[in-house]
Amino acid sequence: MITTAYVLISVEAGKAREVYDELSNLEGVQKLDAVSGPYDLVATIQGADFNAIGTLVLDRIQAIKGITDTITLNVLKFES
Repeated sequence: MITTAYVLISVEAGKAREVYDELSNLEGVQKLDAVSGPYDLVATIQGADFNAIGTLVLDRIQAIKGITDTITLNVLKFES
């Protein structure tokens, strides 16, 4: 089963375009939007499970130079 999460990303001033370009080429990033407000970017990511999501965020996304903070929102599916 594929798992989805939204990652709210803050970046250093003047680094949004560079971080956007690097994130957009990262495997697992399905959608990426620049936004206004307390965060600079919102990424929709997917992985095999919540552990894969965590690994993607901790090892790949947070390692990108210019990113200062992330918040990961795991998508939950209600069963009928």
